[in-house]
Amino acid sequence: MSTDLGMLTRGGSAPVDSRSGTANVPRLAEDAPAQGKKDFTSDQEVRWCPGCGDYAVLAAVQGFLPELGLRRENIVFVSGIGCSSRFPYYLETYGMHSIHGRAPAIATGLATAREDLSVWVVTGDGDGLSIGGNHLIHALRRNVNLTILMFNNRIYGLTKGQYSPTSEVGKVTKSTPFGSIDQPFNPLSVALGAEATFVARTHDLDRKHMIEIFRQAHDHHGAAFVEIYQNCNVFNDGQFNDITKRSVRDEMMIDLVHDEPILFGEDGKRGVMMAEDGHLRLVDVDDVGIDRILVHDIHHPYPSLAFALARLNSDDHSPTPFGVFRQVDRSEFAGAVSGQLAAASEKKGPGNLEDLLRSNGTWTVT
Repeated sequence: MSTDLGMLTRGGSAPVDSRSGTANVPRLAEDAPAQGKKDFTSDQEVRWCPGCGDYAVLAAVQGFLPELGLRRENIVFVSGIGCSSRFPYYLETYGMHSIHGRAPAIATGLATAREDLSVWVVTGDGDGLSIGGNHLIHALRRNVNLTILMFNNRIYGLTKGQYSPTSEVGKVTKSTPFGSIDQPFNPLSVALGAEATFVARTHDLDRKHMIEIFRQAHDHHGAAFVEIYQNCNVFNDGQFNDITKRSVRDEMMIDLVHDEPILFGEDGKRGVMMAEDGHLRLVDVDDVGIDRILVHDIHHPYPSLAFALARLNSDDHSPTPFGVFRQVDRSEFAGAVSGQLAAASEKKGPGNLEDLLRSNGTWTVT
């Protein structure tokens, strides 16, 4: 579809529900034909390496979007640079393949100016946490109404296999022939440190789980950040096999469910407990008792517990939490901006751009 967003019809002025990120986005008419995956699939040839995890994520998103009941012309995907950033080409929505690392900044302007749009950001661990790190954290701290999907494969795939900001210490790549000496970023820790109001993790081998996480992220009003463990089968194949392969999931994947004890393993025999020193520990339930097992609370006002859960796995070979880590309500950026403009208009009238440009603090250049 065309990227001329100025041609879109502006939506209504329905009040924003804090439980939904789409209250201002026009929905399909009741008598409109039902949409399906084919309606959100573009005519462009998908150009990723055969077997790439990006295919699974794309299929999940294409199959999920019709469930939103939104008009395609009011959905926008903004990407940066990288393998995952080809995403907008493959969706029959509006989209923009933007600048390296700057997708959150461009999407911020779009979401602020056009509250009638459902704005998504697609980025990777290199694009979003390296050159784009500053743009990402500020979009999160401002709580801009964006759904941000970060594909994390722990490598630079598009540029043929250099180490990335999430590559583990000791990683041997073309740019680290003696092994990386950098301490890697934990994407969820970065998001929580920026006070993101929605933080979650999923992976590319479970479409049902991906769709459920995407749905909750999209319905959140504010900045929603989703990390996706995604396999790069050419330059970093099998990075997450010890966690996400079906044969090991019961013992290695910790499913986070709000208001339920955090259990995992066969028949839920293992769990997460907060020790006396305040740190989280993986324990056998029979040894400590079910009452000692931590109950997950995504709505806790402080991010401390979510942060501790994000740090629970020390590597890609130990039990790892998946699901929603945090979901809290806070003033959303575009709504706050609109409120300021409305208040200023009531006090001083509509304003005059020419007067503003020629007010104090300007200089005459001769």
